[in-house]
Amino acid sequence: MSSGSVIRSEDADEQSWDRRGEKEGVLQKSTEGVNILLGDPRKAVVKLSIPIIVAMSVQTIYSFTDTFWVSGLGADALAAVGFAFPFYVIQMALTGGLGVGGGAAISRRIGARDKTGADNVAVHAFVIMLILTVVLTVLGLALIKDLFMYSGAGKTTELGVQYARVIFAGSFVFFFTNIANSILRSEGDSKRAMRSMVLGSVLNVVLDPIFIYTLGLGVAGAALATVISFASSGLLMLYWFFIKKDTYVSFRFRSFKFDKSIIMDIFRVGIPSSIEQFALALTALIMNFVIATVGSTDGVAVYSTAWRVTSIAVAPLIGISIALVSISGAAFGEKNFKKAQNTLIYAIEVGFLVETIIAVVVYLFASDITAVFTHTENAARIAPELTSLLKIMTFFYPVVTFGMLSGSLFQGAGKGTSALAATLLRSLVMTLFFSLLFAFGFGWGLPGVWWGLVVGTVIGSMIAFVWVWMYLKCMIKEGAMGGKC
Repeated sequence: MSSGSVIRSEDADEQSWDRRGEKEGVLQKSTEGVNILLGDPRKAVVKLSIPIIVAMSVQTIYSFTDTFWVSGLGADALAAVGFAFPFYVIQMALTGGLGVGGGAAISRRIGARDKTGADNVAVHAFVIMLILTVVLTVLGLALIKDLFMYSGAGKTTELGVQYARVIFAGSFVFFFTNIANSILRSEGDSKRAMRSMVLGSVLNVVLDPIFIYTLGLGVAGAALATVISFASSGLLMLYWFFIKKDTYVSFRFRSFKFDKSIIMDIFRVGIPSSIEQFALALTALIMNFVIATVGSTDGVAVYSTAWRVTSIAVAPLIGISIALVSISGAAFGEKNFKKAQNTLIYAIEVGFLVETIIAVVVYLFASDITAVFTHTENAARIAPELTSLLKIMTFFYPVVTFGMLSGSLFQGAGKGTSALAATLLRSLVMTLFFSLLFAFGFGWGLPGVWWGLVVGTVIGSMIAFVWVWMYLKCMIKEGAMGGKC
């Protein structure tokens, strides 16, 4: 499935986008990121994905480091942060959804050479962010203690409240930083988006031991380090947007008026994206219940550990999928649906190759990876099962490329509900169905759950790909009249 010859035939047209925009009188400004976004899609996929992958890798290292420092406070502290984590997930889901929705809408307007429209979307996203921040902060601080009491936190309630109170108080920092980062990516400036997030992650690694131990703030210190680190990222982007003003998107608040069509455009992708993140967390809970029923808590330990390895293994794919939202969004804004199709093909080719290599490495070194997580006497008993699951899960690494990138293209096209449905089909419906079928229907027990995860993910991914491919073919055929697709 090669896209090279098709894409090369479009290169001359892609290189003339500046002149077309000037002729139409709507593209008043250009940046390197916008040139990448609207240029050769092959180069765009690589240039926009790599910085995102680097940033995600650094954030993964921070996550492990943060857990390490908190673990030094004891099991209660770890449990308290664990009980507080869902509230952090809620923040990230809301801000992530708004960022994806706003970013995709901005990319489509950049593709349409509509800078004024892109600016207007950015301002709307910012104002919506402020409203969400106020609501979440007030409700969170007012209800936090009750929420912990009803969550079963027990003796860790006080520690959890200390942590969550700081997180809720810093809601604005999390919201602004993530929204600003999404806007940078939407205009093709993933390098600076990376720099801002790497700065925050590195600073967090440095501040954690200082705040937790040197200043004696405990779990509250861990939360404070996180807020300050996000703030450093936010301040850097604040400088780029409002002081240096060298971004493509500009914030124009003086003439701002709520536009229902823009709000709906943001929410059309943003709300399903937020629901998708909540649904993925729900999926993990359901799978934990199924695994505990079929096997034991050891099975849950095996699953959660293997999934942590998998999340690292598919990090490059997530980077490509995030970049694809912006690139395909711009292509849809141009109404260049063939370019969107070619971009998807190339992104899948790259993702499939990378994930195949990673799958081979993980399969060959599964025992060594297992040893990292089972070096203690208590954990050693899960080593054989963990090694087996790590090997089994490598079979879906390459194929999940089709499902994940299909969902990203739907988001770029502004079809958030389709993206949500494709993700739920792959991550929940199919995996749960086949896990239950193999474990109980065929009587395979815990191995049946593991193979159900693989088969469900593969089938769900291919269904999503066929769906998005039919959609693209319809859009190419119908052109500007593709609304019925």
